[in-house]
Amino acid sequence: MKTLKTILGGAALLLAAATGTALAHGDMAPQPVDTKDLPKLGEAWLPENPYRSNPKAIEIGAAAFNQNCARCHGLGAVSGGIAPDLRYLPAGLDGDEWFLTRIRGGSTRDGRVYMPKFEGILSQEAMWSIRAWLETVHEE
Repeated sequence: MKTLKTILGGAALLLAAATGTALAHGDMAPQPVDTKDLPKLGEAWLPENPYRSNPKAIEIGAAAFNQNCARCHGLGAVSGGIAPDLRYLPAGLDGDEWFLTRIRGGSTRDGRVYMPKFEGILSQEAMWSIRAWLETVHEE
């Protein structure tokens, strides 16, 4: 007969394993981003952020970041070490290029996904609104 200590110990291990899985890097379902109040950008990917300094895009981008990015990149884009601290992403076109490449294609190293691909999941409007918000928290 199993002792209560053995049963509780096994339950604790199962709970710890489940929690570890739930908190795994990038293990989340992307959340939809409502961009209906933003100008539509069309099918062709733009090389530069058309929403830079757009107050509505910044508002939408802040919410979208918190729902889809903060888990790894940190609240306020202040990374806790899991993923890059996006406050230091270059401003302007240089940062736009890196941001768009990474958010669209994700990041994989040695066969491990460090960041999922968001192309086909988030719209161009959603991605650029996130970038517009990121520029409001930019640091040198």
